[in-house]
Amino acid sequence: MNRRRVHLAAATAIVALSSLIPMAGARAANSATVFYKTGWNPANIHYGINGTWTNVPGVAMDTACTGWKKKTIDLGTAATFQVTFNNGSGTWDNNQGRNYTIGTGTTVVQNGVVTGNAPDPCVTASPSPSPSPSSGGKATVFYYKKTRGWSSVKIHYQPTGGSWTTVPGIDMDEESCADWAKKTVDLGSATGLKAAFNNGSGTWDNNNGADYAIGLGTTTVKDGVIRANAPEPCTPDPPDTTAPSVPTGLAATASGTTVTLTWTASTDNVGVTGYEISRAKGEETPVVRSASGTSYKESGLDAKTTYTYKVRALDAAGNRSAYTDAVSVTTGDGPPPVTQGTPLGGDPRKDSIYFVMTARFYDGDTSNDRGGSQNIRSGNAANNDPMFRGDFKGLIDKLDYIKALGFSAIWITPVVLNRSDYDYHGYHGWDFYRVDTRLETPGYTYQDLINKAHAKGLKIYQDVVYNHSSRWGAKGLFVPPVYGVRDEQWKWMYSAKEAGREYDPMVEHQGDDPGMTAAQNQMAKGRPYNGDLWSTEEPAGNTCRNWGTPTQYYSPEGYRIYNCQWPSPTSGMFPAKYYHQCWIGNWEGEDSRSCWLHEDLADFNTENAEVQKYLIDAYNRFIDMGVDGFRIDTAVHIPRVTWNRRFLPAIYDRVKEKFGEDKAKDFYVFGEVAAFVNDKWNRGSVNHSAQFYTWKERKDYSADDEKAAIEQYNYEEQLGTGNQPTSTNAFLDGNTYHAPDHSKFSGMNIIDMRMHMNFSDAQNAYNNGKDSDDSVNDATYNAVYVDSHDYGPNKSGFRYSGGTDAWAENMSLMWTFRGIPTLYYGSEIEFQKGKQIDCGPTCPLATTGRAYYGDKIEGTVTTSGYGEVSGASGPVATTLSQPLVKHLQRLNQIRRAIPALQMGQYSTEGVSGSIAYKRRYTSGSTDSFVLVTVSSGATFTGIPNGTYVDAVTGDRKTVTGGTLSIDLNGKGDMRAYVLDLPGNPAPGKIGTDGPYLK
Repeated sequence: MNRRRVHLAAATAIVALSSLIPMAGARAANSATVFYKTGWNPANIHYGINGTWTNVPGVAMDTACTGWKKKTIDLGTAATFQVTFNNGSGTWDNNQGRNYTIGTGTTVVQNGVVTGNAPDPCVTASPSPSPSPSSGGKATVFYYKKTRGWSSVKIHYQPTGGSWTTVPGIDMDEESCADWAKKTVDLGSATGLKAAFNNGSGTWDNNNGADYAIGLGTTTVKDGVIRANAPEPCTPDPPDTTAPSVPTGLAATASGTTVTLTWTASTDNVGVTGYEISRAKGEETPVVRSASGTSYKESGLDAKTTYTYKVRALDAAGNRSAYTDAVSVTTGDGPPPVTQGTPLGGDPRKDSIYFVMTARFYDGDTSNDRGGSQNIRSGNAANNDPMFRGDFKGLIDKLDYIKALGFSAIWITPVVLNRSDYDYHGYHGWDFYRVDTRLETPGYTYQDLINKAHAKGLKIYQDVVYNHSSRWGAKGLFVPPVYGVRDEQWKWMYSAKEAGREYDPMVEHQGDDPGMTAAQNQMAKGRPYNGDLWSTEEPAGNTCRNWGTPTQYYSPEGYRIYNCQWPSPTSGMFPAKYYHQCWIGNWEGEDSRSCWLHEDLADFNTENAEVQKYLIDAYNRFIDMGVDGFRIDTAVHIPRVTWNRRFLPAIYDRVKEKFGEDKAKDFYVFGEVAAFVNDKWNRGSVNHSAQFYTWKERKDYSADDEKAAIEQYNYEEQLGTGNQPTSTNAFLDGNTYHAPDHSKFSGMNIIDMRMHMNFSDAQNAYNNGKDSDDSVNDATYNAVYVDSHDYGPNKSGFRYSGGTDAWAENMSLMWTFRGIPTLYYGSEIEFQKGKQIDCGPTCPLATTGRAYYGDKIEGTVTTSGYGEVSGASGPVATTLSQPLVKHLQRLNQIRRAIPALQMGQYSTEGVSGSIAYKRRYTSGSTDSFVLVTVSSGATFTGIPNGTYVDAVTGDRKTVTGGTLSIDLNGKGDMRAYVLDLPGNPAPGKIGTDGPYLK
């Protein structure tokens, strides 16, 4: 639960029905005494009774005895409650994301195992005896220990109707072969037992929390698979010559150019290990593919083409069944054709970036405005402020405004088709091959935006998501069937089915269904068609467990929740082939790279080749359109080795193939690696630190991407922070620029989270940024910002409110220090300062940091260059007259005129001053050297002699003894003395004096 948020780059609230409320009946008051085995001191228990949780981090537990904490809790009428534990400093035990379910009485929680009705562990008890002989039934249990690398094994068990052994259980010490542990348990009259296994040192195998159900006779447990009435595993099996049965029920469906096959599982005397799929097209030689389960999907087929499929089963011995009868299926239309653009190219460090949320910036065409199903509940309807309000036409209309501010690049939120109840931000991608129709209108498509921005000299950086899709899968890859029923409880939620109709967010329910009550129509209003997703009858190929069975939970409206009704990684709804199968339990653990962030963010199995192809092919389409770079959302939640092996080379290779090597080198990729502490290394974890992602791998790992991810994580984590690579690419050698070494660069640059977290004060941001730069491959490519659509400094949930002078100082630092300055829309006038950045649909967007900006920029702007306005009228003229705007325009003009401020390395050697540094860039005939101080004076010693000219005041200083002193006293003011060199003259005073630069 540490740092649990809805989304790293778009913290949206999910539909109210996803808040599940446990059912509670009238009972007498109950209490629970919980003992927790831990070395933490202090230890807290964070718990929820009937859906109401304690405040994080919970309440302190008392010390019961050495190694044990204890707390007694009044449950009221509840019989059970949900529990997690933490050390009060951000480290949690939440049962690997599932929480612990605990009942009344005394419960012991040790090493992930819950033992109810347990004795007090602080009362000395004799060790668990081995079962005494009796004439009852016996269970002989073999446990395969080789895979886990355990030298010894204990079995902790509970006979049916009996009590559990004392943790950790008894030794499996009977004679067996090397790879197996063995124990015979006398069950008396019991007919079976539940068991979990451990190595005696705190590492458990409890069947993912379900325990193992074992019966009488000989049972083997190997890698999570139970085999009852099994032969002695240490005796070699006779050769298997029996083929599996022929699969049955083969069915094929097509969606666009994607075909999905399902069939009924085969049987085998030992076990089916997989299936082979034969695909034929016309007279071509059939193609054979493989599948591990009873479904198969392939995308990217030819449009409007008939394919014929048949399937056969195979076992571990290589025996194959006969093929099924063939089935045929015809594909539909392919994705829309990709239009062609060309990226502008050029070193991205020459640019400054303006970040807009397209749907909240400017409304160019009201006909594509859409409020969605949360329009009324959020309060947006009352403000006439639909969530999808801005669009590409609006952005095109205001390109001159952005250029007038002085920016030359625009970072926009994701453009792919979304499918969630509150998805205006774009981070809920559903069809990655289509642009969201709520952003486009004829003549103002995404391609039009790219082309028209390029015509004005403005780059487009597209936000992209590789980590997750949103509600109900990803079209063209995998969309799971969802349980739904159009009864009196739920018919407002589920659209009546219409043959051939698909999701279209432009067509919303109008709340006028005569078959529904007024209240139901109110809840249905704004909801797009979803009849293509849900089913009451269990469909063929469904993998979700307990289809449609009622749960113990109710929606906030009091409606019964059913299994398979809402997305979950642990329900089987999302197969492991395409999606990960767990919740994040430790945000600084390996699971943060391979588990779900939230129920509405279905975590792709990015180590799967089919998923990789789906994403690579999707984003290649946008590369072909001519975008200039990708901002990568939630980059930290994908292993670096996967980025380095698959996605980053694919980006580079596609740009190079389409536009040449120079454009490929200039294509700016910058990732969100969200480290939310002030540490140089995020809580000591190198794998979760931003700079880690800027480096290539330094050793070879397994060819299998999933294994490689674990190997890489363990290897780098064991090396630790002191053994990570270092770089001098951002630093001058004295006063000399040196060619940077990018041979170990991964291809991913980063958002400067260290500076971002510390920008509540410019001095602090500066000091922290310098401290991290030697561990980044090249920090001159860092994207630097103060606040964003997610957070303000120090992980604040509010837009920056430090004051106008502080904003001016922050800008002066960002525009002259290393890195690429980036500004969130509206910050040029302190728009929505101090407002909560996001609260989902629980409050109107107009009250948040994502409010609509269009009212401030109505009117016309004529620009004669970057940061230059030749004419303006209407409200935008007022906006452009604001003091921070004037400051920003001049900073952009100064930065564009001095190459050292764009691409230069820096040094503080021989520099005295609070925020002061020297920078130099040398390439070919260009040699640019500048001395900078912000807000206060500074002295520079050991610098080259010559004449220096200040770009702010025009002041000239001649240095003969290697020393230059600068007098300055004004927050946000700045001096930038440029060395006047033959062939590289100082530009002199740039722009006109304003409220801060003067």
